[in-house]
This record gives sequence, structure tokens and C-alpha cells, in this order.
Amino acid sequence: NMEGMREYTDGALQVHDHDAIQMVHKLLHEEGIFVGGSAGLNVAGAVALAKQMGPGHTIVTILCDGGFRYGTKLFNKAWLKDKGLL
Repeated sequence: NMEGMREYTDGALQVHDHDAIQMVHKLLHEEGIFVGGSAGLNVAGAVALAKQMGPGHTIVTILCDGGFRYGTKLFNKAWLKDKGLL
């Protein structure tokens, strides 16, 4: 997905689906923020980057989707288990 875009970015991180889904549920249960998979992916990536960079840096990300469209998937334990994501 980054082909032709490298000149516009400082880098990219790979985040596994499982980590993104865990972050979606963590944001909901610990912060009360109801987001979808893309936002969970963004936050998981921001957390990974913060760990890499260490203290003293500012990292910004965008929570680009809400969780309301994902009730039958991201918030369905049977679906997540069937897909090997739990």
C-alpha cells in the first residue's frame, strides 16, 4: 500500500489484526471510546511507535471510525473466535 507514497511519509509500522482488535476492546473498556478497526489499528501503531521512540516525543494519530458499524464482527466473540482473533 505504500508504493509511491514513501516520499510523503517518515515510515510505516505493521500491526497485526489481533493487536488492533485488542486495542479496540481496550479503548472501549478502559477509556469508554467506541471505535472501529481502523482507529484501533491507528492507536495500536501509535503505542508501538511510542515504545520504540521512548519518552520525550509527541505522537499524534486519528481515530477515523466509530464502532457502531462493527457490532456483528469486532464486538461479536463468536465471530472473532471463528476467525482466530480471540
